[in-house]
Amino acid sequence: MHTLRDLPSVDRLLTALRERNADAPHDLLRAAARAEIDLLRNEIQAVVALPEGTPLELLVGRVAARLARELRPSLLPVINASGVIIQTNLGRAPLSAGALEAMARVGAGYSNLEYDLEAGERGSRSTHLESLLRRLTGAEAAMAVNNNAAAVYLALSGLALGREVIISRGQAVEIGGGFRIPDVLRQSGADLVEVGTTNRTYARDYAAAISERTALLLRVHTSNFRLMGFVHETSLAELAELGHARGVPVLDDLGSGTLLATAPYGLTAEPTVQESVAAGADLVTFSGDKLLGGPQAGMIVGRRELVERLKRHPLARALRVDKTTIAGMEATLLSYLGGRAADEIPVWRMIAAPLEGLRARAELLAGRLSLAGTQAAVTSCASAVGGGSLPGETLPSAGVSITPGSDGLSRRLRLGDPAVVARLTDGRLIFDLRTVLPEQDTALAQAILAAL
Repeated sequence: MHTLRDLPSVDRLLTALRERNADAPHDLLRAAARAEIDLLRNEIQAVVALPEGTPLELLVGRVAARLARELRPSLLPVINASGVIIQTNLGRAPLSAGALEAMARVGAGYSNLEYDLEAGERGSRSTHLESLLRRLTGAEAAMAVNNNAAAVYLALSGLALGREVIISRGQAVEIGGGFRIPDVLRQSGADLVEVGTTNRTYARDYAAAISERTALLLRVHTSNFRLMGFVHETSLAELAELGHARGVPVLDDLGSGTLLATAPYGLTAEPTVQESVAAGADLVTFSGDKLLGGPQAGMIVGRRELVERLKRHPLARALRVDKTTIAGMEATLLSYLGGRAADEIPVWRMIAAPLEGLRARAELLAGRLSLAGTQAAVTSCASAVGGGSLPGETLPSAGVSITPGSDGLSRRLRLGDPAVVARLTDGRLIFDLRTVLPEQDTALAQAILAAL
């Protein structure tokens, strides 16, 4: 039984710690020592059973463990076996090898971010992505900011400050994380004008609301939910025709946005950026880290006159992307330009993965786990695209189930190295292999075995 008298002084503990933690900063070591002495004092007062050893020995070990925790990064890699491809809570789109290489190469030193190497004078950071976005989408001009919400906010602030923006009542939606389109509109300084009803809005509803105060017609693609039944939505082509006839620009917020057609992969057709531009939208905004499969960014493409106005807006500097984001996004867009997106970009590799290949991988994983005495079996799954894209859509998949599954096993997997996130359903822990890249299979098996 230890008493408070047995507690060492901070200085005595620091002397003992120095022998094991010679490189640790003094202030960090002292703060950890004081914190652990306080905790042990509370345990002694509460008559908590303590491990064998003197208080000094206990404290040396505890301080070392505390320092290890404090000096460990909090942002960690995770193997996503949840079956949700664009898992927002797990960082959305994993990056391609080309994007990671480009980001590391540019981030490791200086770059021509805003320098024209040929002319030997100041350049613009927007040039690195603009030509690629123009070629891929057919737009006249393009720019990038730090996410799609920022892209919409910049467009509204730059083009509709103190004026009206007309939107269908059914598109005044919440886009995730509590961010609502009406709130973004108000914050931008624009006045919201809702037309139509939640389920039916016609071109004539927009036309009747246009006035001399109208700055934009806004269409928001409701990518994270779907209305069915007695519904009517004004097409983008109709909206663009009306806007052009009345001299009002049309802003199309695609949300996730995609450069590849989704229908060939067994999914409902999601509007592509190219289709929005071709339909006559004056500006189109979309995300960089969802179906596009790149780093976090918000893209703005459209009419040159409008994009140039946004580039000159004071907010553009506050919302601009850094050199590593530009490098990663450029590499991602080059995969599209070269026709290699489905082979190189992880999101599309996962979407395109054939079911028979997933089942073959699942059989190998289940066999390896069974050899270790685990009740593992191949199971059918349904994977979701996620990221606010294609609501209700699933892809047939295959994975491995462990029976019995438990909260304890799930927790041990989450706290392992690498961390693994799986799905606990009906007493089974399911690992959906569509969201696990083939090169992660060995690490996944080792993580599961370590957690059992």
